[in-house]
Amino acid sequence: MRARTVTSASPDSPADAEARSFLVAGQKLIAPRAAPGLHLVATPIGNLGDITLRALETLAGVDQIACEDTRITHRLTERYGISAPLTPYHEHNAAQARPKILDRLARGGSVALVSDAGTPLISDPGYKLVREAAAAGHDVIALPGASAVLAALTLAALPTDRFFFDGFLPAKQGARRNRLGELAAIDATLVLFEAGSRIHHSLRDLADVLGDRDAAVCRELTKLHQEVRRAPLQELAATAETLDTRGEFVVVIGPPDAAAQAMTPGALDAWLREALQSVSVKDAVAQAVEISGRPRREIYARALELVRQREAGDDVTDDGQD
Repeated sequence: MRARTVTSASPDSPADAEARSFLVAGQKLIAPRAAPGLHLVATPIGNLGDITLRALETLAGVDQIACEDTRITHRLTERYGISAPLTPYHEHNAAQARPKILDRLARGGSVALVSDAGTPLISDPGYKLVREAAAAGHDVIALPGASAVLAALTLAALPTDRFFFDGFLPAKQGARRNRLGELAAIDATLVLFEAGSRIHHSLRDLADVLGDRDAAVCRELTKLHQEVRRAPLQELAATAETLDTRGEFVVVIGPPDAAAQAMTPGALDAWLREALQSVSVKDAVAQAVEISGRPRREIYARALELVRQREAGDDVTDDGQD
């Protein structure tokens, strides 16, 4: 840690000291200018105390902080007395903002990239900036820290030797169940993000498609009202209505039993319904054979039955949920 306490003997000018300082426990520390390059800085996922000293020093020492929402990042920088300028960088303005950041890097500047919470590039659009910065020969420096994915994994009490992170599930039920059908065959613990407005629906679909695997629902990780529910998926789905839907959710689902590696019949139907909207029966069956682990004859029969139901007008593929 290179930061030092401000004293009257500090060689920094008052202006530079003010611009390159941060606060820890009410004590002002001087941060040296950050090295040129793109600094990927993990920030707290809820509790503002979960910030590393290295992250504070870097945020105070860079020329600019690129963030998803300047209002959210301002709460962090204000808390720690950091005055580096903030600039928005998110999926809606990335194409316009990225060249400006790359130009600053080309002129020897230093930029910190942060997300609203947690580690940058995990479910946010920062990878394109990293890719272009690296291709241009700029240094890219990672500062690890808080991550909702890892926090949930450690709390879930489920196997962690292999895990698969899939971000947010689709909002529409048909697409969601189709995606879960694809995830069903993965022999690893699954980690998903979900919005409070959809958590009830998603838990029911998880139970229907993945069966009664052990799981954990984590809400408001590291915050005052953190809640973790650990139970089989069927139980979590049955009690979903009692969940407080405020806040952010991470759902962790244990791997399938060795005897249940094949896609469940419900998952197969969901996958076939979605596929048959865009490809032929022959192509849908061929793809399903590869991912489902179920016999071709069974899959072909289900595909024909689903086509018959659709043509008869009695096939329900979506509940209209947003």
